[in-house]
Amino acid sequence: MGTEAIATNLRRLRAAKGLTQDQVATSAGISKVAYRNLEGGKSLPRVDTLHQLAKALEVGIQELVTPTPELRRVRFRSFRRLNTREQILQAVSRRLADFNELEQLLGEHAPYTLAKSAAPRWTSLAPPEAAAHARKLLGLNAKEPVRDICGLLEANGIKVLPLKVASDAFFGLSVGEEDGGPAIAVNTWDRISVERWIFTAAHELGHLLLHFEDYDVGQRDEEKEQEKEANVFASFFLMPQGVFEQEWAETQGLAFVDRVLKVKRIFRVSYRTVLYRLTERMPGPELWRRFQLDYKQRTGRTLLKDEEPGAMAADAFRASFPEHSRAGEPEDLSPLDFVEDRLFRLVRSAVDAAEISLARGAEILGYSLVEMRQLAASWVG
Repeated sequence: MGTEAIATNLRRLRAAKGLTQDQVATSAGISKVAYRNLEGGKSLPRVDTLHQLAKALEVGIQELVTPTPELRRVRFRSFRRLNTREQILQAVSRRLADFNELEQLLGEHAPYTLAKSAAPRWTSLAPPEAAAHARKLLGLNAKEPVRDICGLLEANGIKVLPLKVASDAFFGLSVGEEDGGPAIAVNTWDRISVERWIFTAAHELGHLLLHFEDYDVGQRDEEKEQEKEANVFASFFLMPQGVFEQEWAETQGLAFVDRVLKVKRIFRVSYRTVLYRLTERMPGPELWRRFQLDYKQRTGRTLLKDEEPGAMAADAFRASFPEHSRAGEPEDLSPLDFVEDRLFRLVRSAVDAAEISLARGAEILGYSLVEMRQLAASWVG
């Protein structure tokens, strides 16, 4: 039982639940100074204190004392205002370790279909070509929308790790094969649109294929050209050019706002993704202004500037693609349109086979024991 491991886990778990140090101390029945010393790595807790802390944080003792593996082959670029980078990396590392442990226990490792050998050389392909080739390898035909991006990625060996981080400074990250991946973590905070969740998953897939040689956890700053390439990849992965042109042409009798929203729903993307693709052939800010004006006339509501910039040219397109707010996404999708279910299936299989306990299943899924019991009681077939 190491001091640093416990301190690191306390910081990670407290941040994940949005609690202050004082709140955890009070809930665990210890002094605020004692708790700060524990989280600062200055002292070790007694066994009874460990039990109290585990109860306060709704986790098992094991999650408090087990060291979190350090990730190195990670692409994690975010806004500088993000102040929870360490906690996010720790949460991803723990989730990934649990995922791999379950796969090993059950002998259910999913091969990585898009491995480096799956193309002549991914890095030699232009983003639209890489997107088309990836779709082909994943079994999608040229006209098929991506209906379930989580299921598609997980069936092909890419782990999807939803995280709820109360910040619009972080959308997602990806982990290379060398660190137990490939894996994609997506910020599924409820103030970020589901469309953005889907786009982020496709964006990180672009990084995994096009930029795997540059994965380094120590690199924090965005490289604009690589971010643009990942965005272009995501756009063409979610909306193949031929079928996009066809669907857009078939809606030409509709009003502009209706056309955008209909195509958006067909491809399950953000309306901003549709508008950006249209600006490739109609460059300039006029298209965005036209959408804003027509949408206001239609709904009587002006989209806020930070939700919908008025002049988004192609060269401004980057990872901070700003569809931040669920409220800013017309005809928004439901969270049920972005569901990662493979980890849940593995947990159920391991519980049914008595490989893990319900308490361990709760730890892996981030549930309380009560929530885990309710989930287990709802399992059918």
